[in-house]
Amino acid sequence: MKRAPSQRYRPQEQAILVGVDLPSPSRQIPLEYNLDELEKLTRSAGAAVAGRFAQRLKRVSPATLIGRGKVEEIRGQIREKKPDLVIFDEDLSPAQQRNLEAEFQLRVIDRSQLILDIFAQRARSNEGKLQVELAQLQYLLPRLTRRWSHLSRLGGGIGTRGPGETQLEVDRRRVRERIGTLKRRLVTVERTRSLQRRERVEFPFATVALVGYTNSGKSTLMNHLTRAGVLVEDKLFATLDSTIRCLRLPNGDRAMVADTVGFISKIPHSLIEAFKSTLEEVRSADLLLHIVDMTHPLFEEQIQVVEEVLREIGAGDTPYLMVPNKIDVASASGRRLVGNGAREVCPISALTGQGVDRLLHAIGSLLELGKERREYCFSPAQGALLSVLRRQARILDERWDGESTHVTALLTPKLAGQMAKWLREPC
Repeated sequence: MKRAPSQRYRPQEQAILVGVDLPSPSRQIPLEYNLDELEKLTRSAGAAVAGRFAQRLKRVSPATLIGRGKVEEIRGQIREKKPDLVIFDEDLSPAQQRNLEAEFQLRVIDRSQLILDIFAQRARSNEGKLQVELAQLQYLLPRLTRRWSHLSRLGGGIGTRGPGETQLEVDRRRVRERIGTLKRRLVTVERTRSLQRRERVEFPFATVALVGYTNSGKSTLMNHLTRAGVLVEDKLFATLDSTIRCLRLPNGDRAMVADTVGFISKIPHSLIEAFKSTLEEVRSADLLLHIVDMTHPLFEEQIQVVEEVLREIGAGDTPYLMVPNKIDVASASGRRLVGNGAREVCPISALTGQGVDRLLHAIGSLLELGKERREYCFSPAQGALLSVLRRQARILDERWDGESTHVTALLTPKLAGQMAKWLREPC
């Protein structure tokens, strides 16, 4: 039976990967591990890896990034393997991308474009789709001249999904207009998010945000803590949209928990900018749980990457608990290394639940540190406000003097601010 044209089988794309070790005194992650991560990203995008190349550079070629000999070596592999595209682990300038496509007679993309492509595939919410399209168009804008002359010949595939396949025949003016439209729509979305945050402040539970390197186990922990039903996959960037759920702590308090997009080394700056409204959940949190995959051989470098991104988005000073994950399978040396740090640490296994009870107590204790001791006086007419305080604060003392209720409570700064607005007149 013939398939309909729209249902025709499309073979899996084959990609050749190219990693380079650039001259830099502050290199964090070894070249081979970066290539391993690029291979995972490539597979997450839906392609297979036909070959890998690595080169340690003493100087960068302005024309092709890599040296002439390596270009010829890759061309030989292209003739033999006949791949669909070449993916570089470093960002390429528009000129380098154009020159390499001319050399290889193939589509050439870089790590940033690959990550953007994965985001285009995974975005589910309207906000996520707008954010990804904005990031892609900002990335493509300086490359429009190149794309006009090449991509019509090279065809679609990885790096051309999302707006890339619908905007190829528009000029720079129309692309800029679209970017402006997306920014305005995202401002509207951010206003809605801000309103939702303000509504949460009306019932101001503390907020805990899960952060970490991509595929570190954040969504698994989120499901274990709150039964949120968040998608869990062994893929990079399986979670793009924030999920927020309520969590009951052992001390009786409640907190809001947010699962957020994972971080990665060399994340495109345009993506951070485009996702700033989503990342606002991280910036506005009362406590960050940094989930660390203890089974990864370079987990310490991944910790540094996450901390750098947190500083970049303005969350570097937020109270923070490191949560080493997968301790059920991590090596003893790895567990000791995390325990030697200056930060407070609470090891767990999100999969088996090992250590999660201790984590819940740690969350409660850390949130307690930020609470304020306040005294209030409620008239009989303010019974609704007294009920709010009883639900959301820790009542230390409560007494009735025949005319009013006097309460001493421990509460979050958010709730204290709201109570100051609500209790305008003394009882």
